[in-house]
Amino acid sequence: MIEVSSASDIGHVRTSNEDSYGVFSPSVYVVADGLGGHAAGEVASRMVVAAVRDMANAAEAIDAATLQSAVLRANQQVLEASEENPSYEGMGSTATVLHIDEQARTAHYAHVGDSRLYLLRRGVFRQVSRDHSYVEELVSRGELSEAEAQHHPRKNLLLRAVGIEERLHVDGDSFSLENGDRLLLATDGLTNMVSDEDLSVLLGDNRFAGVADRMVERALAEGGKDNITAIALAYEAS
Repeated sequence: MIEVSSASDIGHVRTSNEDSYGVFSPSVYVVADGLGGHAAGEVASRMVVAAVRDMANAAEAIDAATLQSAVLRANQQVLEASEENPSYEGMGSTATVLHIDEQARTAHYAHVGDSRLYLLRRGVFRQVSRDHSYVEELVSRGELSEAEAQHHPRKNLLLRAVGIEERLHVDGDSFSLENGDRLLLATDGLTNMVSDEDLSVLLGDNRFAGVADRMVERALAEGGKDNITAIALAYEAS
């Protein structure tokens, strides 16, 4: 059984919500954070979600490769739309997509950008996805600490995103699930405002219903400097 809680908010600063998200059967979840300006970012993130929805509706079996293919399809569609409409030039989006195969007790995911997938298991909260950002690259090379990365002026500079280049590499992987696992898909409007420690406490709350709304409320209380989106999942083995 999977319990789902989802929420999105424009935040206190932005004039539009360029985040998009989707919850589709069979157990497919996606968050996308649009890039490239007032209207275009919203268009790109919606195209990502639409491509994932179409995949969920059409696929006979879903694994990490299936999810990666959906993101690559969205990449091509965003690039084509940018070429056809000058007002869309430079638009793009992050994409973090998850499928839970309850029968196999397995999670499959695909990811590009700096939206995130987290897993909370037996009290340990960890980031499953890896940010495709300039700052993350510096951290991985040991040139910057995690604490320094939080306040780096180029924190939001992405090295990979949907709609930026033809030959996009999309991360993808799978992992086994355990009874009681909780997962979180989130855009950086949440993760930049709320610490991992606080997200872990919120996600692990016994009162799971409405947890995504409580996460959004926390991000708003901390300043709400960006659009905020969260999909939280509680997995119980059948």
